[in-house]
Amino acid sequence: MTFSKTIATCAGIGYLKGGGTVAAILYTILWSVIRPSIVNTPAQVAFFLLVLVAGVLVANRLEPVWGKDSNKIVIDEVAGMCCTLLWIPHQWPFALAGLVLFRFFDIVKPLFISAAEKLPGGWGVMTDDVLAGVYANLLLQAVVAANIF
Repeated sequence: MTFSKTIATCAGIGYLKGGGTVAAILYTILWSVIRPSIVNTPAQVAFFLLVLVAGVLVANRLEPVWGKDSNKIVIDEVAGMCCTLLWIPHQWPFALAGLVLFRFFDIVKPLFISAAEKLPGGWGVMTDDVLAGVYANLLLQAVVAANIF
């Protein structure tokens, strides 16, 4: 497996059936079990930017091989979950709610999410999931502010 394929598939997760959901779940678990002192806002933002740039680059490189927005590419789901969990309290109920909200927005693609897929190359692959993550994060922020959990 080439380096680009390893990054795009998140070490092979993209080859699994439902790889996007698996990648989102694994990121959520990782976020949930790492100490909050490590998963602080600057670290999360830096990781998100790294994932975003890497995702755009590898998706651009693999589009001629796998076609436009191949379901093997799951780094976009990791980027979406990064957005979803930014500035969210480090607690399981929020992580699970974020996962459900992100997958909902990623699958249904309301508002401008489906339009974002039409962006060229890796930007289209990554942007729709980032937008799904932003929408999920906004709803989670409302839940946090309302003190529901």
